[in-house]
Amino acid sequence: MATNEILIKELADQYGRERTSLLSILHGVADKNNFLTEEDLTVIAKELHLSGAQVFGTATFYSFLNVVPRGKYVIRVCKTISCDMKNKDEIVREIENMLKIKAGETTEDKKFTLLFTNCMGWCDKGPSMLINEIPFSDLTREKVHGIIKQYSDIED
Repeated sequence: MATNEILIKELADQYGRERTSLLSILHGVADKNNFLTEEDLTVIAKELHLSGAQVFGTATFYSFLNVVPRGKYVIRVCKTISCDMKNKDEIVREIENMLKIKAGETTEDKKFTLLFTNCMGWCDKGPSMLINEIPFSDLTREKVHGIIKQYSDIED
């Protein structure tokens, strides 16, 4: 039995095998590997007695669930007009220059992925970004440089 198969069964025991448990189980598996494999989705579908299409549709609908490999640290920069007006593009350029990637890409060492996301609700503190679940707001180039450097220095 694959490691994730055991995890999926444990999560189903914890959250239940109803359709309403699907999102909690998807998050539980994604938290372990930072993405969901096709095998994970198939096992989840069987465990919850759902179609593969229902599970895949849910996994791909939510932007914080990934069905492709992502970096250890997923940087999500707000792409809304409020952050645009507060120099979001300057922040994105700083991140791209530091990591040598463009939005939508992952660094070669699989440490960082840079993505855009919809409004995070911090319009008054923009531009804003998340690194995994940790929010950062009132960003400047200097502040972003320090944040990325701090994460770059973390040993795997």
